[in-house]
Amino acid sequence: MIPEIISAVKKGKTIVEGAEKVKEVFLEMKGEDEEMKKAKLLWVDLEMTGLEPEKDRILEVAAIVTGWNLEPMGEYQGIVKVDEELIRERMVGEFWEKNKESRDGLINQNREGKPVEEIEKEILEFLDGFKFEEKVLLAGNSIHQDRKFIDRELPRLSERLNYRMLDVSAWKVYFEGALRKKFVKPEAHRALSDIKGSIEELKFYLGFLRK
Repeated sequence: MIPEIISAVKKGKTIVEGAEKVKEVFLEMKGEDEEMKKAKLLWVDLEMTGLEPEKDRILEVAAIVTGWNLEPMGEYQGIVKVDEELIRERMVGEFWEKNKESRDGLINQNREGKPVEEIEKEILEFLDGFKFEEKVLLAGNSIHQDRKFIDRELPRLSERLNYRMLDVSAWKVYFEGALRKKFVKPEAHRALSDIKGSIEELKFYLGFLRK
């Protein structure tokens, strides 16, 4: 701030005029800072019985709202009640055998789940607590896959979303392939912890741009 005053005075301006210049710069910086803090991104992670939207179902939903600064402004978690027979039919195979702890946790909490319509209502109420200036930008890892399930099972939420998405996987592909830089993210395969990991992963990549 002091250099701004000195610069203004050297140009023949008074101290008062120099101070006014500082005020302008401060307000500009404050405005940029406030813009970074506005709700811009809806980070979502879904845990499903599998990866086929036509056959599988959402089991667990987590959402975090951030601004461009990627600092969390609020979070939501919900458990979707899924037919037990479908769970037994779909949650099999190599992936679930490798992730037995996650599978068992998802199955055990299913008894406490709510109908998907109720979960969608809660998510929309959660979103209403923030002032998004336009259609909501969805963010996450391989978020296009989650979007398929959102479009199918959470249509009212889908209507609120921008067609554009921020996919951290795109950053992952480039940084690992071109720069040999890898972010090691814990793979808990639980919605909230996974999405927090995705936010930290993007921060990791952005850190290289600021160096």
